[in-house]
Amino acid sequence: MSTSTVFPMIPAASKSLWFFAIISLVLIGALVLMIWLAWSMQNVRFTVSNEGLRLQGDLYGRAIPLKSLKIDEAVVTNLNMDKDHQPKWRTMGTGLPGYAAGWFKLRNGTKALLYVTDRTRVARIPTTEGYTVLLSVAEPQALIDALKGQNMP
Repeated sequence: MSTSTVFPMIPAASKSLWFFAIISLVLIGALVLMIWLAWSMQNVRFTVSNEGLRLQGDLYGRAIPLKSLKIDEAVVTNLNMDKDHQPKWRTMGTGLPGYAAGWFKLRNGTKALLYVTDRTRVARIPTTEGYTVLLSVAEPQALIDALKGQNMP
């Protein structure tokens, strides 16, 4: 008859448990951020008022005062054809297939704030602050006309 003796390992220090707790919190935070980002991608809105243009929906939303928009230079563009204004580098933003939001560097070297889902229908609005705003909307000319209407004295 053989006998065996069991020798348990000394339990790990509490540092190991803290490590797992911190990693779990980071992963939960990342999951919450991804869920919020997925929701916000579907709920982006652009509001034109006498104060200017408000971009709402995610981390890069902001209010751009009317005086900062070069409305006379605003145009409708198709980014598939307008090579100069295609995003080249994402500097701080979200770049997914069919969705680009945030700060990008364009092929012509300028900085741009993008909210682009449909590259064929984009309102391109330069600003006096050194960047251009590119927005995908169903009717880009209507957005530009609404801004021009607010800009009239």
